[in-house]
Amino acid sequence: MSQTPRHSAERSVPTSADVARLAGVSRATVSYVLNNTSAVRISEPTRRRVREAAEELGYVPHAAARTLRAGHTRIVLLPTAHIPVGPLYSRFISELQSALRRLDYTVVQYGSLGLDGDAAARAWAELRPVAVLSLGEIALTAQGAEVLKRSGAKAVITLGPQRVAGAHSLVMDQREVGARAAEHLLERGRRRLGVVVPEEPGLDLFSAPRLAGVRQVAEPAGATVLPVPLAYEEAAADALAARWRGLGLDAVYAYNDEYAMLLMRSLQDAGIAVPDETAVIGADDLLLGRLLRPRLSTVRIDMVTGQLLAELVDRAVRDPAGVPERHDLMGAEVVRRDST
Repeated sequence: MSQTPRHSAERSVPTSADVARLAGVSRATVSYVLNNTSAVRISEPTRRRVREAAEELGYVPHAAARTLRAGHTRIVLLPTAHIPVGPLYSRFISELQSALRRLDYTVVQYGSLGLDGDAAARAWAELRPVAVLSLGEIALTAQGAEVLKRSGAKAVITLGPQRVAGAHSLVMDQREVGARAAEHLLERGRRRLGVVVPEEPGLDLFSAPRLAGVRQVAEPAGATVLPVPLAYEEAAADALAARWRGLGLDAVYAYNDEYAMLLMRSLQDAGIAVPDETAVIGADDLLLGRLLRPRLSTVRIDMVTGQLLAELVDRAVRDPAGVPERHDLMGAEVVRRDST
């Protein structure tokens, strides 16, 4: 009895030569079109014919072969988030990836859980990315940046609380967020301030400097600052609200809008009037905060846009010998609403 050969063995892998024959062009033209090469002028009808041939045959360029020819990939490596991220961060990442794709880069998200700065840099270098965007969760060091550059990365960009030698650094001082919240609460006459400290792992990267920002403003003014741990769960918020009056607080900066909305609802359920008994302010200026009653006061954060960051990546890739840039970010302003 004859056996039917495996389907995968019956079909050969299409090559650029196959595409060239079907489209009636040279292999070089196929390469120029499918690699989006702008240095060579090719008519739009020819480009369309090549793309249609490639689609018909199921052909895609071989990334490894292209890397060998060019000496580097078009990969921008973006470590995945290890911590809970909210809508603001998610929108930023989506905008960044879209902008990089329009610039003909391939974004690869890399799971680096369990790796420290230098070990992560070595793991990232194995993929030979043309650029690496380290967005703060892993503390990339100057040595790690050098490892990446020696592996062929033309741009190393960090986003975090401090500059990294040898990398383009976008410095975001999270203390600004807490400081603006504290200033607003003091202006409203509040003097006993709670500061929500999320219990979720990894969020101390943001919550610790925000707490420090509150203290820098409030304590010299004679106000009391009390860190208030809170898990992002209804039961945890209800338990905190049940003992709220015992804490003696007249205001709370709740880390961000999501924690603020969670806590405010529990405070209201416990009979604690907002803002009369306790003023509540969050951060991020999410739409849902405007739909609550009372409407949620918040700190609007002026982050770098995904488009601007993508342009920095492209500029750094094109000029790898350029002096590393430092950009100080994190403007923050209070949006005053009913909850304070």
